[in-house]
Amino acid sequence: MNLIKIGLANPDPTVGAFRSNTERLVQLAGQMSKEGCTIVCFPEQSISGYPVEDLVLWGKFIEGQWEGLVRFTEATWRLNTVFVVGLAVEYESNAYNVAAVVCQGHIIGLVPKEKLPTYGVFYEKRTYSAGIPGFVSSVNDVPFGDLIFQFPFGKMAIEVCEDIWSPDGPMRRRSYSGAETIINISASPYRAGVLGTRRELISTRAADNVATVVYVNQFGGNDGLAFDGGGFINQCGRMLLEARRWDEGFSTKVVDLDRTSRQRRENTTWRSDRERFLRDEEPTVVIHTDIKVRLGNSDYPYPVPATKNFFIPAATTSPNPQEEYFSDLVQAMLTGLDGYFRKTGAFDRIGIAMSGGKDSALTLLIAHLYATKKLEKSGRELSDFIRCFSMPTRFNSSESREIGYDLCETLGVSFAELSIEDEFEQAVKDVEKMLAPGEKITKVGMQNIQARIRGKRMWDWSNANRGMWLQTSNMSEKAVGYTTIGGDMMGAYSLSGNLPKTVVIELIKYLNRTVFNLDPLDRLIASTASAELAENQADERDLMPFPVLDACYALFAGEKMAPEEVSYVLHYMFPEYAEKELTEWVDRFMYLFRISIFKWVQAPQSVHLGSLDLDRERALQLPVVQSAEWLEKPLSCTDTAS
Repeated sequence: MNLIKIGLANPDPTVGAFRSNTERLVQLAGQMSKEGCTIVCFPEQSISGYPVEDLVLWGKFIEGQWEGLVRFTEATWRLNTVFVVGLAVEYESNAYNVAAVVCQGHIIGLVPKEKLPTYGVFYEKRTYSAGIPGFVSSVNDVPFGDLIFQFPFGKMAIEVCEDIWSPDGPMRRRSYSGAETIINISASPYRAGVLGTRRELISTRAADNVATVVYVNQFGGNDGLAFDGGGFINQCGRMLLEARRWDEGFSTKVVDLDRTSRQRRENTTWRSDRERFLRDEEPTVVIHTDIKVRLGNSDYPYPVPATKNFFIPAATTSPNPQEEYFSDLVQAMLTGLDGYFRKTGAFDRIGIAMSGGKDSALTLLIAHLYATKKLEKSGRELSDFIRCFSMPTRFNSSESREIGYDLCETLGVSFAELSIEDEFEQAVKDVEKMLAPGEKITKVGMQNIQARIRGKRMWDWSNANRGMWLQTSNMSEKAVGYTTIGGDMMGAYSLSGNLPKTVVIELIKYLNRTVFNLDPLDRLIASTASAELAENQADERDLMPFPVLDACYALFAGEKMAPEEVSYVLHYMFPEYAEKELTEWVDRFMYLFRISIFKWVQAPQSVHLGSLDLDRERALQLPVVQSAEWLEKPLSCTDTAS
């Protein structure tokens, strides 16, 4: 046997908080070493927090991380544990995202990230330089480059996040060079479906490389990114540990590394591939150390199966995919809200403009869940922390006003109804004075005046008492401009801005079924969606049915289909509608989407929840100024000049 205990730590760092981040690492290091860990893995950029974006271009920002690593090394010198820590270093005027190996007061080596993602929410190639296979040098007299490390328990390789997402990453050559344990430190933000993808990815890499693969992830909210933490330990394709997510803390697992060695001896395909590698390429440089770390053959219990049977798998209940999806969405929004509220230090309370509709109700439900936990031991009243405001005009129905009031009353948050009817009438008169003779305020203009009055009031309230005004619009309506600049599209932060309207509705049902069970929510779910900015207004009548709208967005923005292709798919997806009607809806979507880009690029940061978020900075990068000509059907030969 060759037993070691591996620990996965999931701290919640704040970007740039080198001192407090490092203190938290030292605290976790002490706790995990006390539990007998041989190896402790911290996430990517754990000293600086992630993402750092352009901050890494400041020399002081990189220098502060090295100082943090030195402090960590000095504070843990008595601990008989190998630590892997993430930070950025400078080498020959370039910045590198590295994993550092630290043990007993020594920084043993630095391994730079090789695969720098520049897609989706990532922009690393813009600021970082990539590690080069086979390159070895030093930074501050510490070995730096393509390295593996020899310890008494065996050879260990380390890599950073994206390195594991490519089959052509460094893991293969380092495994062929003798590394049996591969540590991947990550800061991988949540997006819908990522858990299953990670699970399959780690299992595949561990099986292909006949290795013990350890994966650890950052936890916490930073800007619009919500990191779900957790991690995995997988030995040669067998999952040994799936760490809990959505929580700061750590998990541990005893592993018998002899099993990895045995499987390599038995696997003729892997041995043949390794022989070919060693004939054709130079093996990775090995850093040898005589440091004595904790080994556990006499101290650790052998990791026996939970069933106490080596043949019968454990009986597990697979989670319902929809329930898991909704649960993760809630946790991501809570994590994003907590990170933005707490880490900015700019806010004392939360404000919500309550319309009595579904978007503001969902925002309130998430804020209520967050506040209940946050205020649990503070003694502060919920009604002081969450302030809700209804600002009706003649167009707001008694039904929606009652739902908003009843929901706030039931949840125990502050509620105030402040009519804007007089201000609306005066604003209309003021705008009319600005128009030329014969000009009239458009119907949409009349609606937007109301929304902007509400927006101004919310900003004034926020500014008066350090309130965090949560924006309440959804992704579907934002995509087609069914929101108001200066009105409901504004706010300090958004929980629902990247949620399709159909998901908003189903998520409210999920929360009411699993958490709240409230009559006002039942009434809300049964109500017809309406912006209530005009007489008898209905959102789906103004736009199109929400399922069709969300399908248009997914097919056009996600699948990059042409308008005629979108129509083709919708014909099979929604046979209950006439083909002519579907085509008209597609044309309407294309027009509204294109002319509304200038609006949604001005929206506040929203929690990223999927791979198709409406965010020009970190997701869908589209020019505001563009012609519709490229969307038109191609010209036929007969249309061209002879």
